[in-house]
Amino acid sequence: MFFKIFKKTCLCLLLSLFIIPSCILAYSDYVIVGGENIGIELNAKGIMVVGVYKVGNSYPAVEAGIKVGDLITSIDNQEVKNINELSQKINSRLSDTIKIGYVRNDTTKYTNLKLYKDNNIYKTGLYVKDSITGIGTLTYIDPNTKLFGALGHEIIEKNTGKVLEIKDGKIFTSEVINIEPSVNGVPGEKNAKLNSSETIGTIFENTTKGIFGNYDSKLNDARLYKVGNISNIKRGEAIIRTVINKDKVEEFTINILKVNDNSKTKNIVFEITDKTLLNQTGGIVQGMSGSPIIQGEYIVGAVTHVVVDDTTKGYGILITNMLEEAEN
Repeated sequence: MFFKIFKKTCLCLLLSLFIIPSCILAYSDYVIVGGENIGIELNAKGIMVVGVYKVGNSYPAVEAGIKVGDLITSIDNQEVKNINELSQKINSRLSDTIKIGYVRNDTTKYTNLKLYKDNNIYKTGLYVKDSITGIGTLTYIDPNTKLFGALGHEIIEKNTGKVLEIKDGKIFTSEVINIEPSVNGVPGEKNAKLNSSETIGTIFENTTKGIFGNYDSKLNDARLYKVGNISNIKRGEAIIRTVINKDKVEEFTINILKVNDNSKTKNIVFEITDKTLLNQTGGIVQGMSGSPIIQGEYIVGAVTHVVVDDTTKGYGILITNMLEEAEN
């Protein structure tokens, strides 16, 4: 009898082990489709060195061994989290040399940096940044978890060319005020008014598949779209949702040319066919990243990149890749 009970118990435990993980990573079958233009603010995990400059006849940062891309984390063994704290520590130093702690390739290092006084201002020879602000497009909101995804690709600090390691961030409302159209060889961009006081979500992740976080605003009554996988995508007509004027989300036709799952992000190749969009934007412009791609009853992906030599064409990421990334 005991042996039978033991076998049943073992069987139940084994079933539980197989069942639990699939529940933890299950995103919803239907999601709220975005298209809204959003403002984005990311706070770096440290103070990023984005450049160096000459002071007098020398480069203090170079002499100290500091490089572009390093993350400053401490001054004289005291933690600093932002540029204001960095400035305060420098201004309250007891000598003209400070000990800087910084992170490079996940390794913490220390060095001494000499300060130089110029017109009663101490100069470090460092250009630094602790946050990035920009715009993009909201892709989806999971109505059950209220997790959101946007952009479909990572945010890179342009001076260093590196993915920004973030502490946190937020998304907020914005309005497109004008568009610089794309021409072959030169992608255009959306210009927008940022309403940074109107926060609608908090960001916890900046990855190669997009930015992800918790949507904190009230969910609207928009139609839910079924999540499509790669087998649901067909070559031919589809639509994208995006904003080209103020905060009005509009739908524009595209033609899906190719679908593949051999890339982590460039899974869909498409061309814009909508004459209205082409006349106003010349094709894909910066700020459209994250615009959801819809085919029939499915949301199947999001716009990620423009083909620079032919700005009417672009790439998209599979929506399932974004949803899985949000839950990891």
